[in-house]
Amino acid sequence: MGILSTKARNNLPDSAFALPAQRKYPIENRAHAANAKVRASMEYHKGKLTKAEFDKINAAADRVLKSK
Repeated sequence: MGILSTKARNNLPDSAFALPAQRKYPIENRAHAANAKVRASMEYHKGKLTKAEFDKINAAADRVLKSK
């Protein structure tokens, strides 16, 4: 997975994030989508994500993983 610089992250459209309103969990490619799933799982188990947020991240990441 390539490193996503602040400038590159800021230039991504909202649709490139699993939680677009918060611009969290970038999923612009397979590597970032897979990483988003892992990070979301960790944050969910720590109690930092709701079940709905966790499910939304997984669904968005799965769409990227299946399409590319």
